[in-house]
Amino acid sequence: MKHTTRTLLVALGLASSLSAFAFETDKPECIAPAKPGGGFDLTCRIASNGFGDAGLLPSPMAVTFMPGGVGAVAYNHINSNRRDDGDALVAFSSGSLLNLAQGKWGKQLDENDARWVGAAGVDYGAVIVKSDAPWNTLGELVEAIKADPSAFVLGAGGGVGSQDWMKAAILMKSAGVDPKKMRYVAYEGGGEAIAALMGGHIKVYPGDMGEMKGQLEAGRMKVLAVMSDHRLEGEFKDIPTAAEQGYDAEWAILRGYYLGPDVSDEAYAYWTDTFNKAYENPIFLKTVEDKGLVPYKSAGEAFDADVKKRVNLMRELAKEAGLIN
Repeated sequence: MKHTTRTLLVALGLASSLSAFAFETDKPECIAPAKPGGGFDLTCRIASNGFGDAGLLPSPMAVTFMPGGVGAVAYNHINSNRRDDGDALVAFSSGSLLNLAQGKWGKQLDENDARWVGAAGVDYGAVIVKSDAPWNTLGELVEAIKADPSAFVLGAGGGVGSQDWMKAAILMKSAGVDPKKMRYVAYEGGGEAIAALMGGHIKVYPGDMGEMKGQLEAGRMKVLAVMSDHRLEGEFKDIPTAAEQGYDAEWAILRGYYLGPDVSDEAYAYWTDTFNKAYENPIFLKTVEDKGLVPYKSAGEAFDADVKKRVNLMRELAKEAGLIN
């Protein structure tokens, strides 16, 4: 009897071990729901470079660009064609969740139509202008906006109600200007908005700090304020927050990844384990920091619950702002 019990336990343990490794990606892919450049590209590079350099994947991760609807095309693609594809991670941000909360990705789709698997890190909004712009502080920009609001065109990725629109609206509100009166131009992603700023088509870009690393090093742009509740570390440590300058303008951005809604438990467990290993790997963490993000260690079911909670909160905020019924 003892022998039989022991044999059963060994068999169960072996089965459990085999189950844990029942899936391993052979064609890892990260889908960036925009054109090259900008936050989605950055998020996929964290997975591609971070996992690859840390030796966490059996083969290199490809990055696929799928622009359209600031994430809507990718979300619909996954739900229509690749619901059970365990190889494909899709990048998202808090802006994606905001669009999802407002039903902008299709009324038939909601936060339950994906398996939210892991975080890349946290980013923060930023008030960005060209390096040769006449304003050197947020206060100087605010005074110029208040003097002639119609002269200022702000632009970023996403239309009215998007995350970047919210950042622009918060900036205008902090300047004492009715956000409904601001001139705002929507672009497909951060890369297009940066090009518009450089070309003089917009004067202010309410973007993300993570996108600014290479641009600041090149001296093409300057950040007048970071929209965080504290000063960031490293190369951004000298950039003051909006709050420090007397303006109530904060916006935190979560960046992460989801899988299709019918991805197997084995594949979901595989990626959860990969993210958890990455969070303890100094090479991956350096990749996150090099991309201008603050590490955010959350994966698997806890992360899935966190994302769904955020979407519910955003849905309530959108209702309060009159963006949805």
